[in-house]
Amino acid sequence: MKKNKKKSFGRGANSCRRCGRKSGLIRAYGIYLCRQCFREIARDMGFEKYS
Repeated sequence: MKKNKKKSFGRGANSCRRCGRKSGLIRAYGIYLCRQCFREIARDMGFEKYS
């Protein structure tokens, strides 16, 4: 049987800080949010495009 190891590299290594989703992750500037969560809170973070 395989032991469950934490993935340390590749696409599955990181997840959204807010909801835990692994797909559609924005890693630029150390944001680490999925695109859906980013759209919801971008205005509060100071991104002008979403205001």
